[in-house]
Amino acid sequence: MAADRHTLARALEFAAVAHGEQTRKGTTIPYVSHLLQVSGLVLEWDGDLEQATAALLHDVVEDTPVSLREVVEAFGPGVGEIVGDCTDTGADETPGSKRPWLLRKRGYLDKLRSVGARSALVIACDKLHNTSTLLVDLELHGLETLGRFNAPAPKQLWYFRSVAAALRGRVPDGLQALLAEHAERFAALTGAVEWREDAG
Repeated sequence: MAADRHTLARALEFAAVAHGEQTRKGTTIPYVSHLLQVSGLVLEWDGDLEQATAALLHDVVEDTPVSLREVVEAFGPGVGEIVGDCTDTGADETPGSKRPWLLRKRGYLDKLRSVGARSALVIACDKLHNTSTLLVDLELHGLETLGRFNAPAPKQLWYFRSVAAALRGRVPDGLQALLAEHAERFAALTGAVEWREDAG
């Protein structure tokens, strides 16, 4: 199923209904804002309409009752594969019952090292928007911003650096450099020293 502008519009409606009244963590910003931003970034970094469609849906399996099978049935296997690669929860997890943060992120990083370039672009744009908004909030509101997250700054820094490293060579160099730069700005703004895997 080739994605076109009609598919993109249908995906936006699908995502808006699925995410409902969800907001960005710790804010009153409608969640759909993030989805639109990520889809726009995908297009700006030379992604195609199928990737932009997947970007609108990238959190729908992870954060709503929608299943990956439903995504595939509605938008095709290409979109479904990308959405699956963007998802860090397992088939037995639900939005209200997920594994601990560190277990999910370790598993996700393992998966990230083997995803294809098409998925990698969407994932990179998602992480770029996440870190962009986090950095803005840190600059405006200081360290109190970190209170809305499930992991302390040293582990967040480990994750940001690990994602940037895992995507190297499979996304445009400029995009990967921005992810790495954002990780270092996060370190500077928080004073965090990276948590290490061998620290437990």
